[in-house]
Amino acid sequence: MMGEFVGVQEWLMASLGASALLVFALPGSPMAQPWAVIAGNTISALIGIVAFMVVPEPLLAMPIAASLSILGMFVLRCLHPPAAAVALIVILGHVTQFRYAIFPVMIDSILLVIAGALYSNLTGKTYPNKPLR
Repeated sequence: MMGEFVGVQEWLMASLGASALLVFALPGSPMAQPWAVIAGNTISALIGIVAFMVVPEPLLAMPIAASLSILGMFVLRCLHPPAAAVALIVILGHVTQFRYAIFPVMIDSILLVIAGALYSNLTGKTYPNKPLR
């Protein structure tokens, strides 16, 4: 189980592929910006962990976690669609350790944003977007 964090599973974050699609293919999207990617994924992991601890029945915990993670992202203005899947991954993996939200979720998200910024710099694209004044 992922709850034990051993070897490759330590880095497991299946929804990172969808996050990468947004960062690399749609770097101008508000949903691909660093705050959305990092905060959206991290808050969703935290909400998923709490939901699983409070509601140990996965069939009930999954919709609760997904909907609360979307609400959390709206409130924090960090809407990132793949992040809703992070909450589901946490529940399906029986993750109960809060450190999962930091590593791998937040660390992988930061590394993805850095890779996206380097790639964009090399290809002449703008990432992250500069706020309009």
